[in-house]
Amino acid sequence: MVTSSAPTRMTGAGFARTLLRLMVWGLLLSAAIIVIVPLIWMVVSSFKVNQEFLADPFGLPSTFFWQNYVDAWNLGVGQYMWNSVIVTLASIVATTLISAWAAFGLTKIEIPFSRPVLYLIVGGMMLAPTVALIPLLRILQTLGIYDTLLGLTVLYTAFRIPFTTFLIRSYMVDLPREVDEAALLDGCSRRQQFWRLILPMSMPIIVSAVILQCLFAWNEYLFAFIFVSSDATMTLPVGLANLASKLSTNYPMIFAGMTLASTPMIVFFFAAQRFFVRGLSEGIGK
Repeated sequence: MVTSSAPTRMTGAGFARTLLRLMVWGLLLSAAIIVIVPLIWMVVSSFKVNQEFLADPFGLPSTFFWQNYVDAWNLGVGQYMWNSVIVTLASIVATTLISAWAAFGLTKIEIPFSRPVLYLIVGGMMLAPTVALIPLLRILQTLGIYDTLLGLTVLYTAFRIPFTTFLIRSYMVDLPREVDEAALLDGCSRRQQFWRLILPMSMPIIVSAVILQCLFAWNEYLFAFIFVSSDATMTLPVGLANLASKLSTNYPMIFAGMTLASTPMIVFFFAAQRFFVRGLSEGIGK
């Protein structure tokens, strides 16, 4: 009796696992379709002339009309993209270096009130940007950096330091103490210890922090909309919205600008995806 029922139980468990696996794959496939299909439609539509798009929005283009990309670039997308590159790179460097130094101090150096400082940094993650818009506007105007790329860089850096510090600290806290002690015994200063030892050992989480900051700065809209007003300093999210209002119903040209704006981040993320997953799994996943 026991022998005959065991295969039945095993078969039931195997069926449940198979069903669960199929459900997971079905959800993942549905999510992929929801994300990929609009992107494909956007790219395909960007090669149409406007009359062809209005006549058949979901059809294939009769010919590939590359002029949409040239016109979108000349109408300001090129300038918007250059501004986004400057702000993104500058905020990446500033945020990563400041956060890495802060994480190093909180994990590898005995400093007074380190725990309250950590709580203060974590509390900064809870600050909603919308509640600080008016004070920030006055501060930027007082400092003379309103409507400048420097102002956006400062804001992107300040609001991302708490999260990035917490992310890097969660990785550094598990680095072996023996390596630090050996470095100090060999005569390394704290600065040498940071640059030559801790930073290279923390490279997986550093890469993850860089990717997250890059995605944030490239796609951020609220600050760029409030604190930038001239075409010369607009970044891509605000510039594309402004371009869409100017072009009105010229949808293929708008889609061409959106394709130009999204392509760098898609390529960058897929190129660095392996390092991103590794950094997060070895950091917060510990």
